[in-house]
Amino acid sequence: MKLDINDTHLHVTQRGEGVPALVFLHYYGGSSRTWESVINILPNDYQTIAYDHRGWGESGKPTDGYDIAGLAADAEAVIKKLGIQRYILVGHSMGGKVAQLIASRQPQGLEGLILVAPSPPTPMHLSDEERTVLKSAYSSCESVEYVIDHVLTAKTLSAEHRKQVIEDSLKGSIQAKKAWPDEAMREDITACVSAISVPTLVISGDQDKVERLNVLKEELLPRIPEARLNVISGAGHLLPLEVPETLASMIAGFADCVVKQMV
Repeated sequence: MKLDINDTHLHVTQRGEGVPALVFLHYYGGSSRTWESVINILPNDYQTIAYDHRGWGESGKPTDGYDIAGLAADAEAVIKKLGIQRYILVGHSMGGKVAQLIASRQPQGLEGLILVAPSPPTPMHLSDEERTVLKSAYSSCESVEYVIDHVLTAKTLSAEHRKQVIEDSLKGSIQAKKAWPDEAMREDITACVSAISVPTLVISGDQDKVERLNVLKEELLPRIPEARLNVISGAGHLLPLEVPETLASMIAGFADCVVKQMV
């Protein structure tokens, strides 16, 4: 479905009717499709919502609104428009940083937070050369394939998933591709995240070259009260595509614990 959100339209997929709902936010370069394999494994009694961030997938491609606050406002608007009363946020990479900002505002109805290979709340410092390389990483089929093989994954993707990553990466708007390395990646939201008060699970691959495990231990975990860490051995950054079964099991286990606390 298409929802009119904050002067653009967002492509949203919704399944099931369970409480709390699981709201999935994708990574820089991905789309709601990134979560399909995980969602398909989850029990049918979970309600799931996944959408394409502005500038990605089938969503609109406006010229602005790509900072963390803008992306957070989109997510909050989707939740409100769908009438979701109780939910768990599941954010991957860039989507994880967006989820942290939302959770720090302690919105009514938020029951838990799952951060999958998340970008930490601290700014990521890159040289000008590294920033230029990142902005061109999704410029051609060849460049995306290089990033898949040398940066994003530790496990070999299926042919279907590899094709999907290439398509999603190339489909992003110019503004969306520039905004993360030029703006959102540099944002510092550390003053906010200590206010996160819901149960939080951080999931990392021990071979992640993008959001490295040691950085998450230093820059993220100490800042979120009572956050706990699950590490997946032999996995890289694209956990929803590399290890969907393992990830789905961890998400379901966390959600079940949240449900028990709600009763």
